[in-house]
Amino acid sequence: MKRLTPTLALLLALTPLAPAADNDPLRVLEPGKLPQDSRLTRVRTLNDKDFFFTPPASKEAWEARRKELREQVLVANGLWPMPEKTPLNPVIHGKIDREEYTIEKVFFASYPGHYVTGNLYRPKGKKGPLAAVLSPHGHWGDRSNPAGNGRLYRANDKTIEADLKSGAEKTREGAAYPLQARCAQLARMGCVVFHYDMVGYGDSTPIYHPGSKMNPSGGFADAAAELRLQSFMGLQTYNSIRALDFLLSLPEVDPKRVGVTGASGGGTQTFILCAIDDRPAAAFPAVMVSTAMQGGCICENCSYLRQSTGNIELAGLFAPKPLGMTGARDWTIEIETKGLPELKALYRLYGAEDRVMAKCFPEFGHNYNQVSREVMYNWFNKHLQLGQPEPVTERPFQPVPPQELSVFDEQHPRPKDAVGVEKLRAYLTEMSDRQIRALVPRDADSLKECRRVVGTALRVMINDKLPKSDDVEVAEAGRGERDGVRWRKLLLGRKGQGEQIPAVVLLGPEFDGTVVVWVHPQGKRSLLPDGKLVPAARQILDKKAAILAVDVFLTGEFEGAKPPPVNERYAGYTFGYNRPLLANRVHDILTAVAAAKGHPSVTTVHLLGFGKAGPWVVLARALCGDAVVRTAADVNRFRFEDVTTVSDEMMLPGALKYGGLPAFAALCAPGDLFLHNMPSPGAQEPDWVGGAYRAAGAGVYQRESEQAAPEKVVGWLLR
Repeated sequence: MKRLTPTLALLLALTPLAPAADNDPLRVLEPGKLPQDSRLTRVRTLNDKDFFFTPPASKEAWEARRKELREQVLVANGLWPMPEKTPLNPVIHGKIDREEYTIEKVFFASYPGHYVTGNLYRPKGKKGPLAAVLSPHGHWGDRSNPAGNGRLYRANDKTIEADLKSGAEKTREGAAYPLQARCAQLARMGCVVFHYDMVGYGDSTPIYHPGSKMNPSGGFADAAAELRLQSFMGLQTYNSIRALDFLLSLPEVDPKRVGVTGASGGGTQTFILCAIDDRPAAAFPAVMVSTAMQGGCICENCSYLRQSTGNIELAGLFAPKPLGMTGARDWTIEIETKGLPELKALYRLYGAEDRVMAKCFPEFGHNYNQVSREVMYNWFNKHLQLGQPEPVTERPFQPVPPQELSVFDEQHPRPKDAVGVEKLRAYLTEMSDRQIRALVPRDADSLKECRRVVGTALRVMINDKLPKSDDVEVAEAGRGERDGVRWRKLLLGRKGQGEQIPAVVLLGPEFDGTVVVWVHPQGKRSLLPDGKLVPAARQILDKKAAILAVDVFLTGEFEGAKPPPVNERYAGYTFGYNRPLLANRVHDILTAVAAAKGHPSVTTVHLLGFGKAGPWVVLARALCGDAVVRTAADVNRFRFEDVTTVSDEMMLPGALKYGGLPAFAALCAPGDLFLHNMPSPGAQEPDWVGGAYRAAGAGVYQRESEQAAPEKVVGWLLR
């Protein structure tokens, strides 16, 4: 045996030798045994009961986490960057007079051709500036016919009697019209209240709500919508932002005293809006925030929203502003013991523990009844500085028949330019494409902005970034030598994530500190397809470099494992909680890079991608910063436009919104990059990659339209 160089000896001596040399230099696990990887057995769903939140150790740690999580929510909702705000052109008409307040009918355009509808309650006899409350309603009434419910909800006689008997409601009016009751009471307390329709409810009918007979999937459930992050939830979230714009446009409203409250699905809208918009001063999401069920409707779910997080932490993004919550005999029943203590610990970092509260009423089912509403009135009375004597109790009111609250009539018909899902999505695509194409790098400043927007989006889409070496676990599973090549079998993974990524390190007689991370659709078996080392691998070893070959998720020794199922009805139910398959593969490449980079003997890391694994490598390289020196990848003529189903192994929600593979490849600059088997950009397509390298003024970028021979690629990589 030849004498090992000191660095090679160090590389091979991290852990004790296996008991005996293995005749198969590439097989890490016993034949027929799959990796014990949690991703094969655990697919998270909205109904899991462990969406726990661990409070950060310091305010600084939370501020960093808050920034990234807020970006995640924006990306997930298709609002990164924020869409171009077009004129609202509000119409306010049909004033209904009550003794202490008035009710008006409102509609305005959140997007051209898409209208938000609702009622505006204003207190009488009070001078501004006045506090204001935005009031989303949630899923009230018959889900199969939501147009007749929501803002226009009236309880049936059986429900009215039951609520009066149980003490949930104290007046017949409140029992019959609980949504009107809260708006009327807040107006009498001195608040301007905007009570607006969820999409598909009340007067918002050109687009039907998910779950209705007319629109069971929501109209945003196909692969094209996923690839552009166009979702029903994103539409509702943007409507809430524009509703807040409208409310703050009223001259009598005090912009420093704005609250938001809703229950159930309206609770989801409340804490999501308050997570991404700095303008609300107080929030009260009722019967929604919990460590259990996260929201069952398509309008409460979208890809990426709850990966590595949950509603408790999402609600915590509002800290240290006042956050009040209620629970009931539903998934929120444990809010006082699961969720509230952690939120109090978070608020304690700001010296504001008294600004977060939750009160559960387990004697009542899912509700926003008078008992719960009165908790909210007192919360807003204090934190919106309404000056009402406490305790505030709800007084009887004169309800308005639902048909009289309807926004459209003969004098104010539905606008002729109102559009349905198809035309709205076409507008969203055109508008978004215009925004993203403006990011094509031209100079140093535009390259920086491209990295900020597209780079942030990619981090969210992969739900990962290059880990620190301390966050990677490396376990040896065997070692040996054959024909002058030494191998070391490994199992890689992230600490605490229950992953097993089979890998192998190959070294020749000499090692100069360079490691090539080898990524192939067949995994590490591609090194020895017929029992003999392929020429490209031999070429790398002859150059004194080592090879780290990995079986990324569902390749190599994962053979026989089935990919986690994707909800075909709406992929947001899957990708809202779990990485897509493509993202898991990129995640594993990042693990391998960190494992190589963190070793004291390694000075240089290169990335090499073959066949359909080439795009995986490009996406990983885009997240590696300067940890990788050179990258060579077979693009395999892949375009995200070719993905037509949500279960496609290359599905990555948002990929087309952010410019596709060329835009992500631009993030590799200024690291040396060789892309081959890559189609030339069309006449109308921007030159993302070339523009990035010209703007960086550094690095080597080489592109070839044909597939390059492996030996040529290795020669370029190790030149």
